[in-house]
Amino acid sequence: MSEQKEGERYFLDITGETCPMTFVRTRLMLDRIPAGALLTVRLKGREPLNGVPRSAAALGHAVLAREPESPDHAMPSDVWLVTLRKTG
Repeated sequence: MSEQKEGERYFLDITGETCPMTFVRTRLMLDRIPAGALLTVRLKGREPLNGVPRSAAALGHAVLAREPESPDHAMPSDVWLVTLRKTG
């Protein structure tokens, strides 16, 4: 897991985690960042791709984007970037 701050944008790499730790790590990060900040989560696999956005939305955070890290359809990747906006 790695994280970095870019102004009001934050990045969290959880590609090495498995469920349920994928959302645990995401929630811990959401708890630490200010309201209104953007968090891009880099994750791997279908289970976290479905679970992380669903769980974040259930807590009231906005899911802004869910896109493959590599848009090249000739070389599909199972790594995704999910962008969340932390709400109040």
